Amino acid sequence: MTLIRISNNKTLKGHKAIIFSTVELPEAQIDAIQKQFPDLTIKIFIQPWGAPLDPSFKEEEWQDTTVLLTATLLPKPEQATHLQYVQLTSAGANHLIKDPLFTDTKVPFSTANGVHGPQIAEWIITTYLSHRLHLKEYSKLQDEGKWKRLHQGAEDTEDTAGKRIGILGYGSIGRQTARLSKALGLDVHAYTLHPRNTPESRRDDSYTPPGLGDPEGEFPSKWFSGGSKEEIHEFLDSGLDILVISVPLTDKTKGLISKPEFEILGKKGTFLINIARGPIVDTDDLIEALNSETIKGAALDVTDPEPLPDQHPLWSAKNVTITPHISAASSFYYTRLLDIFRLNLERLSQGRTDFINKVNRKEGY
Repeated sequence: MTLIRISNNKTLKGHKAIIFSTVELPEAQIDAIQKQFPDLTIKIFIQPWGAPLDPSFKEEEWQDTTVLLTATLLPKPEQATHLQYVQLTSAGANHLIKDPLFTDTKVPFSTANGVHGPQIAEWIITTYLSHRLHLKEYSKLQDEGKWKRLHQGAEDTEDTAGKRIGILGYGSIGRQTARLSKALGLDVHAYTLHPRNTPESRRDDSYTPPGLGDPEGEFPSKWFSGGSKEEIHEFLDSGLDILVISVPLTDKTKGLISKPEFEILGKKGTFLINIARGPIVDTDDLIEALNSETIKGAALDVTDPEPLPDQHPLWSAKNVTITPHISAASSFYYTRLLDIFRLNLERLSQGRTDFINKVNRKEGY
């Protein structure tokens, strides 16, 4: 594949962007991008998630395409020989890492990491507080028209302040979760694959909405790192009241949390929250840990299998809240996505390839 590099091309003359979107995009932002890069050709196609390419899309469109914004659809390497930058609409790239465009070329891929942080962090805190305050049980009593206290004494309801939350994967979602957690008085422990021993290494260079997240890595009181079971177990055994799973799904993280890990979490009776990917947690072991009350409960926005079949035993496990992968939903999703897209187009216009949220091909995210 031929990669064309044009330095200081402020108007992006000679460039063409194809955008596959599942929804109508904010017109004002598209207009602003076009105004900033007046010579950039932009073609937008509304394409439902996972659907095959619309027959109205002609293969010839790929020939002069240099930029692609997409969820799942990718051209064959030989179809788009001038492609210079692919912007994904998802926070992860695991669904595309075996595609020939990813494996057989050096075309940079960027994720939408950062667009999900605010809304997913809210989901995390909401589901934990709902569990702590027994809101699900009280909702059932309300439906039955019953005024009934589940606990007679105020001391029977635990406080959040002073507890400890462990965030497994300290990316944009984890950092915004840490911000909200600190506001509630929680102590934060962070786990990353690579060591973060210096202030510089703890900084986040991915996309962060202004005023949010933890760009400097200031919120955790303690950092853990490493890829071995021993290192992960040290983190899990650090007195966590809440465990948030926010690592990407890779061959290394599949089945990361299973029976041995639940036994460690059982020492504290940890509440588990998974907003990452279902296969990171062994489902059978999770069900056993819930029903035996080894852990206090779980909040799951992702499952394995997914969608979770009707009558699957996970639905009826003790103290579990399950939602159908909706924690990332937000009216600002595409606003933030297009902000990343615009910032990366700026870098492209400067001849740079250090795109924001650039996927590390070796790591797979």
